[in-house]
Amino acid sequence: MHRHELSGVLSGLFRVRAFHQDDAHIFMTPDQIESEILGVLRLVERIYHTFGLGFHLELSTRPAKSIGTDKQWEEATNGLKSALNAYGKAYKINEGDGAFYGPKIDIHIKDALGRTWQCGTIQLDMALPERFNLTYVGKDNRDSG
Repeated sequence: MHRHELSGVLSGLFRVRAFHQDDAHIFMTPDQIESEILGVLRLVERIYHTFGLGFHLELSTRPAKSIGTDKQWEEATNGLKSALNAYGKAYKINEGDGAFYGPKIDIHIKDALGRTWQCGTIQLDMALPERFNLTYVGKDNRDSG
């Protein structure tokens, strides 16, 4: 990713002209949410601690303008809460600050001046599988679609 920043807005490694943005998409069944998100949280901890970065977590919930059903949002939010509770570290609820397509866990780190920056996000999109018409073969060897 490249961006042309105005003079004076570059800030160490937080605001730069070019960077690589790695995204990962994990497709899972609802009953796999807790274990998969827990695995991602443990990966985040391992990477951040390797670089000496402490962090805190925020669970951002459904915003006023969103897509998806109430059931999808409830399932996704409860799945993230369950993973955070299993992870065992304190987290804050950030009401209404989720993405329009799903709740998210925001990972915040501190810079050398003690300022907090959101540095990573774990987002749970329950609408995307429908939009892409995704299906899977279950344990019973039957197609979910």
